Amino acid sequence: MLRAEAISKIYQMGEVEIHALRGVSLQLHSGELVVLLGASGSGKSTLLNIMGGLDTPSSGELYYRDHALHTANERELTRFRRDHVGFVFQFYNLIPSLTARENVAMVTDIARNPMAPEEALERVGLNNRMDHFPAQLSGGEQQRVAIARAIAKRPEILLCDEPTGALDSTTGGLVLEVLQTINQELGTTTAIITHNAVIAEMADRMIRLSDGSITEEQRNSHQRAARELHW
Repeated sequence: MLRAEAISKIYQMGEVEIHALRGVSLQLHSGELVVLLGASGSGKSTLLNIMGGLDTPSSGELYYRDHALHTANERELTRFRRDHVGFVFQFYNLIPSLTARENVAMVTDIARNPMAPEEALERVGLNNRMDHFPAQLSGGEQQRVAIARAIAKRPEILLCDEPTGALDSTTGGLVLEVLQTINQELGTTTAIITHNAVIAEMADRMIRLSDGSITEEQRNSHQRAARELHW
């Protein structure tokens, strides 16, 4: 579904070049759940931003199905993000003056084939919190609203950047369960970036990054077999 070939990203800081990515190649396959694991500064957020069309590579090629994203203009990248990608970030980016239902509706109002905001919130277990404002919700509930907002437009790809980074371990576990359920029930191709190695156990594949390069890739055959049996 998404293919990166020899992706590099260089930031110019005055006379200094910062190599955020160094020739990274990977694929995201339809319906799988992948964890991108690495310490702060390993390049995982840069890679996620490029895969989601929020940034462009300095060199290399990126394809969504047969569409070349590395040569796409800003209008084409905007359409790609709008129609095919859902984002979940560490900080929830909810609008404080809108209820959970209204925050989700902001996305469904512009999507091509959205689910109803109520359905999206129900899928993340917030049936009884739809008309609450962010300040009335816990951190875990706010993150689940953010997930509902991301999936409401029925994206083919869900990209999550440290989705549990601002949560305690128990609440973070609940959020991860929601992401896993979404992946299984909707078949949404899901990539989660994190520095927490424990999260890798829930994935079909774990890809480890260090200093802008992929250093290790492991496939969880037992997890994948369980998913295929479930589907």
